[in-house]
Amino acid sequence: MQKQEVKGMPEGAFDVLPAGKEYAPYISAETVIPEVTSRSVILGLIMAIVFSAASAFLGLKIGQVFEAAIPIAIIAVGVSPLFKRRNTILENVIIQSIGAASGVVVAGAIFTLPALFILGLDKTIGFDLFKIFIVSFLGGTLGVLFLIPFRKYFVKEMHGHFPFPEATATTQVLVAGEKGGDQAKILVKSMIIGGVFDFMVHSVGAFNEVFTTRIFGFGRAISEKARIVFKMDVLSAVLGLGYIIGLKYTAIIAAGSLLSWFLLVPVIYYFGQYIPQIVGNGSQLISAMSAEEIFRTYVRFIGIGAIAMAGIIGILKSSKIIVQAFGMGFKQMFRKPVAGEAQVPRTQADMNMKHVILLLGLTILVVWAFFTFSVLSPVPHPFRLGLIATVTVFVISFLFTSVAARAIAIVGTNPVSGMTMMTLILSSLVLVGAGLSGQFGMYAALLIGGVVCTALSMSGGFITDLKIGYWLGSTPLKQQKYKFLGILLSALTVGLVILLLNKTYGFTGSAALSAPQANAMAALIQPLMNPGAQVPWLLYGVGILTALIMELIGVPPLAFALGMYIPLELNTPLVVGGLIAHLVARSSRDKGLATKRYDKGILIASGFIAGGAIIGVIAAIMKYLDLERFVRLGWADTSKGEPIALAMFILLSIYLYIDSRRAKKED
Repeated sequence: MQKQEVKGMPEGAFDVLPAGKEYAPYISAETVIPEVTSRSVILGLIMAIVFSAASAFLGLKIGQVFEAAIPIAIIAVGVSPLFKRRNTILENVIIQSIGAASGVVVAGAIFTLPALFILGLDKTIGFDLFKIFIVSFLGGTLGVLFLIPFRKYFVKEMHGHFPFPEATATTQVLVAGEKGGDQAKILVKSMIIGGVFDFMVHSVGAFNEVFTTRIFGFGRAISEKARIVFKMDVLSAVLGLGYIIGLKYTAIIAAGSLLSWFLLVPVIYYFGQYIPQIVGNGSQLISAMSAEEIFRTYVRFIGIGAIAMAGIIGILKSSKIIVQAFGMGFKQMFRKPVAGEAQVPRTQADMNMKHVILLLGLTILVVWAFFTFSVLSPVPHPFRLGLIATVTVFVISFLFTSVAARAIAIVGTNPVSGMTMMTLILSSLVLVGAGLSGQFGMYAALLIGGVVCTALSMSGGFITDLKIGYWLGSTPLKQQKYKFLGILLSALTVGLVILLLNKTYGFTGSAALSAPQANAMAALIQPLMNPGAQVPWLLYGVGILTALIMELIGVPPLAFALGMYIPLELNTPLVVGGLIAHLVARSSRDKGLATKRYDKGILIASGFIAGGAIIGVIAAIMKYLDLERFVRLGWADTSKGEPIALAMFILLSIYLYIDSRRAKKED
């Protein structure tokens, strides 16, 4: 075993490389150090179980779903000194990759499956641990298998073109933990600053999380008269994301958001004042709606249509890659190995495409058997309906896999709830057209949605793991193989937690769990399974045309569509972070010095994200245990909250800029 060199991130880690130049990872392909060991696998599985339980419990209890990848990376680094031989950085990558299955499997499950309890289908039809487990496991498996053919495109061929904000933050945590010294100090300091800042928002209530222009007289007036309002989330983690994403993509995302909030919302309100009846799926007159209600009821569906069209455009652009990957797999199935054939470098070794295709075939067969013999066995024509359900799962999961991966690569946020809504609508229409409606129709559509939601959540999360491995020199084959273990235990854990919470708290009634996403899915599915359901096709169509126009004028359609769908307050601070990154990168005519400053900013921004992720977990636990009352000031509930929030955000932005510029060329 070669001795590992302790160093910082390699040159060109975050840049577009000149033609013909290959990125050299932190651990070279020729270097062999421990990677998959009993220690890394066991710790990864423990993390998968613990964080699956925590994510599911807190996500359903208080409606907060936290990202597990960064906390797991921090724990992996933190426990390393407890062993006689410290973990290598590649062991920590495996721990993080296996453990991170927790957050993505949980998101797929709790966004959809509790809707079955909310609708009472568990009592009328039956729903047990096996069904929860199989839906989550099949979805997670499909997410991994569909993503493997895209790995080289996203992590290698598009190196430097996508910012991968969450992967960047996690990688910086792992490298700083390995290297120590000044890098670790910068990361720890920024984690503390970001963590304390976000703690003052979440638990102490020293100031509001969101600043709005309604605090000014003019802002209130324009909000009431025209439904125009500016909003900005002040959390340090969001500012850090913006810095890593950069000005180009944050500006495009913000442009989409501004179109939704400053054009579409006011226009719908203006014409709504002259419409004396409820429109579409609204619950009240448009003239009585706030800007936020107009966005949720109408404009968000335009964003969903734009995301779907952007995904189709991405599929068409990636069609050559897909055909090549699967074509190679089919060739491998019937080709005998050739002696002396050139070996693929360790850092570029994927699962054999022959095995991927065989596993996909087996998974699809299990999906069909599950729907045919378990879900739809009591209804007429279960074989035909099972086949329809399987084709729906396969097609939608395949089409949206690259959308989820691209969204995570660009902005670090997976619009899985929007894509799941689209899945429920399409699957409901298909099932109703095939003659299945009512309770069994809702039952089947929600289970289809559960599989697809988990698949898309997994593909988005797993591309982060693979990018981390690419930067650090992990073996993709090992990450891919051992991810299935994380999925297995996460699927079992989330099933147990959902059943436990249903028995102890329930999902209906006065003391019910909030489960906001599942309640939204339940509300969506009920009218779809009844004749004459109103589907907002016109709004989807406007979104589709918007994405097409963006593509024609050369604007990345998915980034723009994400801006249209994601709430305004989460997009505006991204631009501030992106602008700071732009200013820091151009703060000196000396290119070497400017690069050092920019790289230090990446480390500080990563610390903000890591600190915010840790505090998100702590704040959620404190809220559940009712410990907030001991620290809460409550200023966020007064007129002081928003002005203080704006002032604190400005100070934090200034700190990020000034501290980044303190980097020296010789550092």
